[in-house]
Amino acid sequence: CLPKRKLTLSCGHWEAFDSEIDGGFKVMEKGNSSVDLSAKIQELYAITKGLEAQFPGRRFTPDGHLVGSIGEVLVADHYGLTLLPNSAETHDAVSSDGRKIQIKTTQINRIAISSEPDYLIVIRISDCGKWEEIYNGPGHLVWNNVGKMQKNGQRPITLAKLQSLMCKISEIEQIKPKK
Repeated sequence: CLPKRKLTLSCGHWEAFDSEIDGGFKVMEKGNSSVDLSAKIQELYAITKGLEAQFPGRRFTPDGHLVGSIGEVLVADHYGLTLLPNSAETHDAVSSDGRKIQIKTTQINRIAISSEPDYLIVIRISDCGKWEEIYNGPGHLVWNNVGKMQKNGQRPITLAKLQSLMCKISEIEQIKPKK
């Protein structure tokens, strides 16, 4: 199975772009207004790089809830999903046909999950505001391949493993982008 998207190194991070996905999300429409998400993400990373230059040896990497929330908004917009409240257990969004989806976003080579989602979409995001879909399919396939539980209750899985699992998923099993 070949990867569905080609990776290229740009802005210091791996990125993927092809005719299927323009992971830049240059415009997210909300009512009659639009938000330039790529520019906002680039601005956020520029601020963190400025802080790191001002305070050598101290890292200001956006992580945790911030990266997760950015990914949830990007994925919800691209796939036409309805986001659930932040306190929702296991799932982050619901598709128009009622499928419950957990959304995971990373800047590194792995993710971790704490329970089995119905569906899972995993993306990797760069500091340029670009993103790459790594996995889009049934949650049980991932859950059956995660590592041992860590002290924090999370079970890790590498992006390489997710990409290999993605090769086993038919288009019918994937969440489709909105039209």
